Amino acid sequence: MSARWIPICRVEDIPVLGARVVARPQGGDVAVFRSAQDKVFALLDRCPHKGGPLSQGIVFGENVACPLHNWTIGLADGCAHAPDEGCTPRFAVQVEHGVVRLDADELDRVAVPEGA
Repeated sequence: MSARWIPICRVEDIPVLGARVVARPQGGDVAVFRSAQDKVFALLDRCPHKGGPLSQGIVFGENVACPLHNWTIGLADGCAHAPDEGCTPRFAVQVEHGVVRLDADELDRVAVPEGA
């Protein structure tokens, strides 16, 4: 089954070293991040620790620091860096001609983890 890519925004609509939030009807917003090198990543907007809003964290390199307890979460895989443990779901991202797209089916399918 091929992806149904839906446009979210333009790369320049995401602050450099920042995020833009994409609301989902079923809850569990998605944070779309932009690195200093204009790489774009998408994660569920919940830290795997206490559910902090990753979109409000500080982006550095290809990581984000959770604003609640400063856990470092990798943008490429959604996983906390040691000694912390846990991962938040990541979403596939496509950037074409400056337009950021997410997979509509994945947005509908990925659930918010229990206890997050």
